[in-house]
Formats: sequence, C-alpha cells, structure tokens
Amino acid sequence: MPYLFVHFKEKITVDGEAVYFGISKDGFNWEKVNNGNPVLMSKLGDKGCRDIEIIRLHTGGFVILTTDLCIASKFDENYNVDWKHINSHGSKCLSMWKTDDLINFSEQKLIYFGRDDFGCLWAPEIFFDEINEEYLIHWGSTVAENNFTHMSIYCSVTKDFEVFSEPKLYFTKENEILDSHITKVGDTYHLFYKNSSNPPMNMHATSKNLYGPFEHDKGFEEYMDKEIYHPGSYEGPTTYTLPDGRWCLMLDFFGCEKEKMGYVPFVSSCPGDMNFSRADKDFSFPYGFKHGKVIEITCDEYKRLKNI
Repeated sequence: MPYLFVHFKEKITVDGEAVYFGISKDGFNWEKVNNGNPVLMSKLGDKGCRDIEIIRLHTGGFVILTTDLCIASKFDENYNVDWKHINSHGSKCLSMWKTDDLINFSEQKLIYFGRDDFGCLWAPEIFFDEINEEYLIHWGSTVAENNFTHMSIYCSVTKDFEVFSEPKLYFTKENEILDSHITKVGDTYHLFYKNSSNPPMNMHATSKNLYGPFEHDKGFEEYMDKEIYHPGSYEGPTTYTLPDGRWCLMLDFFGCEKEKMGYVPFVSSCPGDMNFSRADKDFSFPYGFKHGKVIEITCDEYKRLKNI
C-alpha cells in the first residue's frame, strides 16, 4: 500500500514554498520525488504555495489546492514577517492544479470565492461528502467584520471544481482557530484543528454530521498538554491508515529549519482510536516536511513517481 505525501519546505528562499512530493511503500519510511525538487511552482497570485492539499476525485484524477502565499518574499532584513498584515491583506484566492496521473498537470488556476472581506485564505483542505456527492473545501481566514482579528474555519462546496458555492462559516470558537482537517471513521466525523490560544495546541472534536455540531475531545487535549513537547508548536494535522491497520496522525512542528523536525508522527491502534503514542523512531524522512497531506496511491502510481 504505497503513499504520497504532498508538502512544502520551510526555507528562507522562495523555492521552499512550492509543491513537493514524497512517497513511501509502508507509510513509515519516506523518499523524495524529483530529486527533492519542486513538482509544481506558482506563477500566479503571490507566487508561492503553502499548506499543500490533494484529493483523489471519485470520478478519477486528482486536485491539488494550496495557500496562495510566499512568505520568503516578505522577509525583512532580519527574516521577520508581519503576520498581522498578511492575515488582513493576504490573498483572497487559493491555487489549484488538476492531474490525471500525478505527472502531467493542468495550468495553475486561482480560485476566487467571490468575497473580498477575507484577510487571507489559509490551509485549504478538501473532504468528499459521499452523501451529497460533492466536495467540501474548508480553510482558515479572518474577515473584515471583526477587523481581521479572529480566525475561524470557512467553507465552500463544489461538485466539479469549476463552480463553487458562496463561502460560509464552518466552525468557530471564542479563540482563533486554524488548520482544519476532517476525516470520517464509520459514521463519525473527526475534526482536527489548531487552537491559537487558551490553550495554544492541536484539538480534536467529533460529530455524526459533517456540519456539526462538534463535541470537544477533552482527553486529546489533556494528552497534547501533558505528553507533547511544546504542544503549541504543532499544526497542520493530517491522518492516514497504515498497512497494518493502525492510524497515523501527523503534526507539523513548525519552524523546522530552526528545530530540524518538521512533521512528527503519532500512532494509535486503529482509525478513530485517540490513544496515540509518539513514533519518531519508526519513521524516516529525507528532509523537513511541511504542512501537507497524505493519500494512498497505487503501485503503478508509485513507480511512475519514483522514476521522475
């Protein structure tokens, strides 16, 4: 059961903010694709790709979405960034590519959802709603209504990635939240996200309905608080099932150029089991992976990617 990990790299040069591929046969040991060079680079908008998302369409082929942002182009002389300005004046679009084979890609397209009041569209993810046969795109953003001071999760629905519904609020709290990841196990929807404060750490909630309401998982919060080194330093959750049936939660330890960490794996006994154990020693990466997504691929797709 091979896997594809789409991601970017945290660097102080613009080539880090691009679409990179990593592949694995077992979900534990990863190898770089294209000699570790970008598979896709942005030519539109802010000319940067962060928070890489991919989904296999139920009709065939794939869609890749990214945050339209290039932090490296906004560094001052000390490599500092004005995050408040980005959150209030960032891109109102997401970058998108389509591909049938993970080798040949469509032209880049900027998706605009028809609202100018967003501060910046961060960390898009896609969930396929089998009940309605449509795709839920969700992301984090501030809005002009609250003077760009409170980030929540917004969403839009599409059936074909050509026509998109008007964005609406998906999930919010009193404190700012970001980096939503949705997966379904049985009849339960699992929502992973990042609290920016009170406390600043990754959270988990569940619902029997895709649109909530979601019930907070206090046990996962306690695990993050007690067992994880610097719990506020992780973001970008993604999950996948390992070949032996165990469940893997990947959390991105941001600042990987400084800390030399990147993604950190946590493993539980099966999908839906929230009793995770950190599993760094079982995993290997060729470099620091940043905020991305893992999907299963076929053996033929694995071979094609390995030969790029």
